[in-house]
Amino acid sequence: MKTNWLSYEFEVYDPGTTWNDVGGIYIFAGINQQGRWRALYIGKTESFKNRLSNHENWPAAVRLGASHVHAMVVRQEANRQRIEEELIEAYQPTLNVQLK
Repeated sequence: MKTNWLSYEFEVYDPGTTWNDVGGIYIFAGINQQGRWRALYIGKTESFKNRLSNHENWPAAVRLGASHVHAMVVRQEANRQRIEEELIEAYQPTLNVQLK
């Protein structure tokens, strides 16, 4: 399944997914009362495999309703930084406190 955040297309994954060792942007998301995805945490990583296997914010995101991880491969760090900032500014996820 795919979904869009702003103009970016993300793949939707179950939390138990086996992640690849590639960089990108990820969103911990759940479905809100209106049946739409709600971003609870947005992050960037050099390696989905290393970062998402035991992410410190996943338990808190689950308590807030997260059920899936949305991920998009972005190979260049400068692009990851820019996209992460755009998404956090647009969606103001509850668990993102540094870039708000």
